[in-house]
Amino acid sequence: MRGWCRRLLLAAICSGSVFSLQAQEVSKAQQVEEQPEIQEPSQIEEVVVFGDSALAEKLGRAGSWMALGKDEITAIGATNISETMSRFPGVWVVRGSGQEHLTAIRSAVLTGPGACGAFQFLEDAIPIRPAGFCNVNNLFEVNSEQAAGIEVWRGPASAVLGGNALYGAINILTDLPQSNSLTVEGGPYDFYRISGEFGTQIGNHEIGAAIHGSSDNGYRDSTGVDQQKATFAHRTSVGDWEVFNTLNWTNLNQETGGYVYGYKAYKDNQLRKTNPNPEAYRDAWSVRAASHWTGERWRISPYLRASDMKFLQHFLPGQPREKNNQASGGVIIEYDWPVPEDLTLRLGMQSEYMAGHVDEYQKEALTDSSAFNNAVRNQGTHYDYDVDSAMVAGYYNFIWSFTDSDRLVNSVRVEYLNYDYNNKGLDGNTRDDGTECGFGGCLYLRPADRSDDYSNVAGRLGLEHDFDYGTAYAVVGSGFRPPQATELYRLQRGQDVADLDSEQVVSFEVGFKAGWFDIAAFTQQTDHVIFRDAAGFNLSDGQTKSWGVEFNADRTFGRHTFAVAGTYAVHEYAFNSDISGAEVVENGNQMDSAPKWMGGATWDMQVTERLQTEVEMVYQHRYQINAENTASYSGQTVWNLRGRYQLFDNALVFARVINLLDKQYADRGDWTFFNPERYRYFPAMPRQLYVGVTVDF
Repeated sequence: MRGWCRRLLLAAICSGSVFSLQAQEVSKAQQVEEQPEIQEPSQIEEVVVFGDSALAEKLGRAGSWMALGKDEITAIGATNISETMSRFPGVWVVRGSGQEHLTAIRSAVLTGPGACGAFQFLEDAIPIRPAGFCNVNNLFEVNSEQAAGIEVWRGPASAVLGGNALYGAINILTDLPQSNSLTVEGGPYDFYRISGEFGTQIGNHEIGAAIHGSSDNGYRDSTGVDQQKATFAHRTSVGDWEVFNTLNWTNLNQETGGYVYGYKAYKDNQLRKTNPNPEAYRDAWSVRAASHWTGERWRISPYLRASDMKFLQHFLPGQPREKNNQASGGVIIEYDWPVPEDLTLRLGMQSEYMAGHVDEYQKEALTDSSAFNNAVRNQGTHYDYDVDSAMVAGYYNFIWSFTDSDRLVNSVRVEYLNYDYNNKGLDGNTRDDGTECGFGGCLYLRPADRSDDYSNVAGRLGLEHDFDYGTAYAVVGSGFRPPQATELYRLQRGQDVADLDSEQVVSFEVGFKAGWFDIAAFTQQTDHVIFRDAAGFNLSDGQTKSWGVEFNADRTFGRHTFAVAGTYAVHEYAFNSDISGAEVVENGNQMDSAPKWMGGATWDMQVTERLQTEVEMVYQHRYQINAENTASYSGQTVWNLRGRYQLFDNALVFARVINLLDKQYADRGDWTFFNPERYRYFPAMPRQLYVGVTVDF
């Protein structure tokens, strides 16, 4: 892989600087549903993760929270994060090419340079990217494959987690392996993956590592992927402090597949294997180091982050190449204020700083698109700028148990974000040599040097009541996301940076939790929405509204465990827009890439003392693929089969069949004005068989 020495050196530097700070122990509680008469190593345990790094601990119980434990994550064996996230109601992580993906949490699938700002992605409750500098493929920068747990908070979480937790948050919990194991597996299209987990204890120091690498030539032409991830963890105690240190590193090199074009092209046996963009690629690495200290009342978590990525924007006319990188660091400090027993008050603050860079360059002149696109999408440099950011926030989380069975939950966060932008090219919407484009100017507008700042407040207020058989709650909350740097400084002609406000959502939710099932109903409205339409235009100051019901349940009957998760939700545009050249948006239209029904179910059976099987069904309803609601994708039902056999006391063999019935479907359907075929798809892979073995030492 390119630049391995440089990346390993950076990882070592960060490790040395952060491990010297000490850290906080991540507490975990395991809930094991034991089968009567069967207690074999092959039994998959449900591990629910709680502690100071968990979202439920920070946000209280009034809201929609769900977690997957390590054993379930391992049993899923995902080759793309979308396979794991399908277990959560209200969540759709759409698989793209290779390790690419798009995210929806109580929303439509959002696209465009700042779409990722609608969701907060965290690692042990620390954001994996700096405020205002998100990556739309954020989740390939975390070691989700070897996590101790993955938890999702659905609904606004900005009151504690801050900007970008507009619709929800995904938190990856770092594992500290207690033993040594090695796993080797293989699959179709030259897929290979090797992973290892190693742990030891020296005095009062627990040290662990989880490392894996995979290689895949891809189902479609020129779509090979190489990926490596490594996690190092250290737990100890220093005086009255519990400490937990982490270092996470990822690297990705992939050949990227583009859309296939034409109505239902994903059903064409030859076309679905092709790649119209064999020149496309994505190369990215990331490294994060954190140190968590936990005392009797204090929690202090300093952190460092760096990332670098370059890729070809094959989905745009002219295929400009983008490079971006950032180095950032910060600290989160929390204090439990001493209050009477019926009250809980946690105060917190967060501060961080980032230095980032973005440049976009189009190598060749565009000649094969429309006359307008050929004229305004110029050859040469489109953007080249540095941006520094500073963020500071204060918040509190308050719980009042005013009776034995009733609680009031209240959280408020105040956040300030400042950008300092420095344009390294020519100001305006000319070519990089200062000449004018046709049709009144180039598409790309480079603003002059400037500073921008955003102040936001978010809150949540909830009530909980305990019954003998569960807990009911009602909560109203708000969320925000400031404009991302790419939205502010990669402008298009006709845009004015001053027009961009922070997106704001207000949500109301009621729900009931009964231990073995959860159900929640919600309604929400979002203002000042920024998004990219099917014509490639960035639209701002939009409005959307949503409502829906989410549920999940699991029960065990003897050798059988059944689980189900589902969502019915309506997401609509709540404004009108008819900008010349852009897509027409009308109030009441369904948002594109927003199926009303989504869900899945699993049947897990302990067949014998050594053999365990799981049947999984994943369902997705029809959805619109453009904002005008003139085109749609029909949806699909996909079946998967997994099995594990305890061959010896220290050896487990496993297999999984993905897309068991060999369904021809699309991971994502979409619509574009850039191609006369209009319809475009990412075709899903046909039936796949993966086999492997895990050996414990």
